[in-house]
Amino acid sequence: MVHPPRKALVTGTAGFIGFHVAQRLLADGWLVTGVDGMTTYYDVSLKEARHARLRRSNAFHAHEIMLEDDAALQEVFDAATPDVVVHLAAQAGVRYSLENPRAYVDANLVGTFNVMEGVRRHAPTHFLLASTSSAYGANTEMPFGETDRADHPLTLYAATKKATETMAHSYAHLWKLPTTAFRFFTVYGPWGRPDMALFKFVRATLAGTPIEVYGEGRMQRDFTYIDDLVEAIVRLIDTPPVEGAPIAPFDSLSPAAPWRVVNIGGGQPVGLMPFIETIEAALGVPVRKTMLPMQKGDVAATFARAELLEALTGYRPSTPVEEGVRRFVDWYREHYGPSAT
Repeated sequence: MVHPPRKALVTGTAGFIGFHVAQRLLADGWLVTGVDGMTTYYDVSLKEARHARLRRSNAFHAHEIMLEDDAALQEVFDAATPDVVVHLAAQAGVRYSLENPRAYVDANLVGTFNVMEGVRRHAPTHFLLASTSSAYGANTEMPFGETDRADHPLTLYAATKKATETMAHSYAHLWKLPTTAFRFFTVYGPWGRPDMALFKFVRATLAGTPIEVYGEGRMQRDFTYIDDLVEAIVRLIDTPPVEGAPIAPFDSLSPAAPWRVVNIGGGQPVGLMPFIETIEAALGVPVRKTMLPMQKGDVAATFARAELLEALTGYRPSTPVEEGVRRFVDWYREHYGPSAT
């Protein structure tokens, strides 16, 4: 008996992570409905190039609308009738939230509420939404575990993402909607965002200009390669939370809803200076550095506990930073040309 393909609605498909998730689902035989607002936060041509690649598949249908446009979004939900919803669209960027805070309220809070209304009306088998390691905020105990308190965000970006977790919990409780929120740890790789450190460092170094190194280079990050992140998300799709059935003492499963939060990180933090040395090796060009103090809202380190992800999926991110950076550099040179800056 031939079963019809599964249907996913993915928000943020012209974005870095949403593009990769949609591409993987298409490769796995899903029908994918993509939603993206194509905002001008960074180079729209990069977003258009991502969508153009996805449109090579007849199983992909794109809708370029803002999540804040509730009427348009609900029409997309009604046409898609998704089995699974993966909500990845957001106003990203820690530092930009100091310049344009309203964009975070509109996209992350209002937009997520509208997505949740679509989920409530259609009751997919699993609702998955992106959060961030920034939710751990002022926590200093490492590694960060999902059952740790996350009540002291240091930026509005982090505050809005933590708020979407709790908003989704209320809907999971009220409407019995299986919901997983995942906290990403410094995702990087091909097709990445131009505002992220790796992209900025590679572009500046190839242009012969110094990079800005904040925190005097003493920061650490739990870097997660994009393919590892996508593998984790795809595996989590088929692991919806079941209320009243925690799998381990460290499970973040809610006592009142089919809802949990899961870290997606490898649990192997890397210092900023060794990371820069990896970029130098991949480029074959010395990196010139301007050392600067820590920026407002930055945290000194991120470090994920990965036990829950591994217990749920049998998987944890493991791509070495050296390999991930090399793949990004190869993509950058291919996409922008060998002499690109």
